[in-house]
Amino acid sequence: MTILVVGASGATGRRLVAQLLDRGERVRAVVQSPGKLPDALRAHASLELVQATLLDLDDAAMRKLVDGCSAIASCLGHRMNLKGIYGAPRRLVTDATRRLCTAVRATAPEAPVRFVLMNSSGVRDFAREQPFSLAERCVVGLLRALLPPHADNEQAVAWLKRDIGQAAGPVEWVAVRPDSLFEEDSVTPYELHPSPTRSPIFDAGRTSRINVAHFMAELATQDDTWQAWRGRMPTIYNAGCA
Repeated sequence: MTILVVGASGATGRRLVAQLLDRGERVRAVVQSPGKLPDALRAHASLELVQATLLDLDDAAMRKLVDGCSAIASCLGHRMNLKGIYGAPRRLVTDATRRLCTAVRATAPEAPVRFVLMNSSGVRDFAREQPFSLAERCVVGLLRALLPPHADNEQAVAWLKRDIGQAAGPVEWVAVRPDSLFEEDSVTPYELHPSPTRSPIFDAGRTSRINVAHFMAELATQDDTWQAWRGRMPTIYNAGCA
């Protein structure tokens, strides 16, 4: 089977592609600019590159993209500049999540397809977690109103919880929540928690992108890891930062 990675040329996405290829997996990667992937990845025999803007694909092309995939990993995010934050598409993560999962349903896979979404520790799991403090609620309210990417991340998770849910079906999901992403060259020990153990607003932790990629690869390929977190929103921190 094949694992689909969208947002594959981004800082986390290309690390995830490398992690999956190193495990011997076949990877289908959607990229707008293939040149943003390292030469060694582009030349890998188990990598299939699809050059496209994901949301520009029509429904038939989207179904073809997901057909035959055992897992889909979304590393999509908004560029942190004025155009990326305030320009179109404002619902990049939500619309991609909805369209990919809808396409999977249309292909009627024999086994459930795993959907792994990279999200943010600032997005709360209101069904399981204590509410924010008043000060945090004020800050999050401002973020929601002033920064479209935050609202987009919230809406993507809300769609998964509402439209995919917890019941058995053609799609299962996990939303991975890193905190304060930074670059590191190799995988290091990291911690997983059902909920944030520190305030993402006033006391943020740290998570290396390569550790996020490693955990997402574990979810996509390892049954025990998937069963432990299916339908949940684990928070990931580098060891010692929780």
